[in-house]
Amino acid sequence: MSGTPEEEARAALDAVGQLPDDEIDIGAAALQFARIDAPEADWRAAGGLLSDLARQAVENATADARADAGDVEARRAALARLLHSDWGFAGDAATYEDPRNANLIHVLERRRGLPVALGILWLHVADAAGWAAHGVDFPGHFLVALGSARGPALLDVFGGGVALGAPELRALIKAVEGPKAELRPGLVVPMTRRAVLLRLQNNIKLRRLRAGHLEAALTCTRDMLRIAPDHAALWREAGLMEQRLDRIGAALASLDRSLELEPEGEAASRIRGLVEELRNRLN
Repeated sequence: MSGTPEEEARAALDAVGQLPDDEIDIGAAALQFARIDAPEADWRAAGGLLSDLARQAVENATADARADAGDVEARRAALARLLHSDWGFAGDAATYEDPRNANLIHVLERRRGLPVALGILWLHVADAAGWAAHGVDFPGHFLVALGSARGPALLDVFGGGVALGAPELRALIKAVEGPKAELRPGLVVPMTRRAVLLRLQNNIKLRRLRAGHLEAALTCTRDMLRIAPDHAALWREAGLMEQRLDRIGAALASLDRSLELEPEGEAASRIRGLVEELRNRLN
C-alpha cells in the first residue's frame, strides 16, 4: 500500500467497510482512525502495544482455569487486572473533553481515555482471549458486556471494569437523565463493532462542531462513512454540512444517497423538501 499515512489509513478503512461486522478487528480499525486524526503520532508503536495487550490476554486466559472454564467474574477480573492494574489504563475524568481521549494512539500513550475508547481496548483483549464481548449503548455512558454461559456481565470500563447490577445501572440512568428516570426495556442495547467505532468517532466529530470547525467535522463524517457506507443518517449529516459550506452539488449527492438508503420516515420527508429547494437553487 502506497501513499501518505492518511491515504493508507483511509484505504484500510475502506476495506473495513466491505467486511461483515464480526470480521472487523476493532482495535486495528480504531488505530486507522487515530492515524488520520493524529498523523504526527507514532501509530506503529501504538500497534505494537495493541499486539502486546493481545498476547498478554492470551497468556492470562490460558493460565486462569476458572476463566478458561467460562466463569464470567474470573474473566472480568483477569481483563481488569491486565488493562487497569498492570497497564494503568483509566478513565480521564479530569480532562474528559480532551480530544486525545477519543484517539486510540493517544489513549495507548497516555493510558487515559473516554469510556468508548477504553471499551475498544476491552473488546480487543476479550477477542484475543477468545471470550465473547460486545459494546452496550447505555444512555450517556458506554458499557461493555462480557459474556459467559450464564449470561453477560455489564461492566463500567471507565470505572476500571467494575460489574454493574440493577442498583448501579439505576443510579447511572438517574445521573444521565435525572432523578425521576428508571430502568426500562431497551436501555441495555448491544452494539455492533461498527457502531462502537462510529460512537468513538462521533466524539471527535461533535468536538469539532462545537469548536466551529465545520470542514474538519465533515472530514470526520466522510471517514466514518468509509466503514459504514450504507449508514443513511451519516449521509444526511454529510449533506447538511456540505450545504452549510455552500457545496450544493456535493450536498445533493449526499442527501440523494441518504434517501436511497432510507426512503421513508420523517427524516426522509424533511430531506426531500431540502433537496427540492437545493435543486431550485441550481436552476
